[in-house]
Amino acid sequence: MLGSGAMGQREDLLAGARACLAEKGYSRTTARDIAAASGAHLASIGYHFGSKDGLMAAAVLQASDEWGDTIEAAVRAAGGASPAERLRVFLAELFAAIPRSRPLLVASVQAYSEAQFSEEVRGPLLEAVGRARAELAAMVLGVDAADVDEDTARGLGSLVHGLVVGYVLQALLSPGTMPTADQVVAALGALTRAPA
Repeated sequence: MLGSGAMGQREDLLAGARACLAEKGYSRTTARDIAAASGAHLASIGYHFGSKDGLMAAAVLQASDEWGDTIEAAVRAAGGASPAERLRVFLAELFAAIPRSRPLLVASVQAYSEAQFSEEVRGPLLEAVGRARAELAAMVLGVDAADVDEDTARGLGSLVHGLVVGYVLQALLSPGTMPTADQVVAALGALTRAPA
């Protein structure tokens, strides 16, 4: 039980939801589980987040942001490297981070499924994907996200986001069959060099 001393009740609820996500997954976590893990009253979930689904979506997005920040720091450290090299560093960090974050990634995949049935989950995820596209394109190009135009976000950003989601799913199903970052970058290079 976290208690509401140092953190506010909202933060306690988020921490409790994240603990439940890691332990039970998205679909098996109940509002009572979160209230017990956070030390907050059951009614406070509705007050702060509208519903359990709203809280769960917020917890998944918070965990994803923190996970992404770790990967971004490694890519930013690549400095003035080419976009292909920055993508290679990104993928290497992504592949290394997946095993450490497996429970929260499973919960994230469950949230994507839940989004098909709940606008309360879909809305925040859709907004996050829009931001992620611009941020991922910026990361690979070595520019600020504010400098990424809509076409680049939709093209390059969605390509990199698709790689993230696809490789997360593949790693969750069969971690031993994952390619290396070098293999992925070489494959993308072969595609772009192939005659049209």
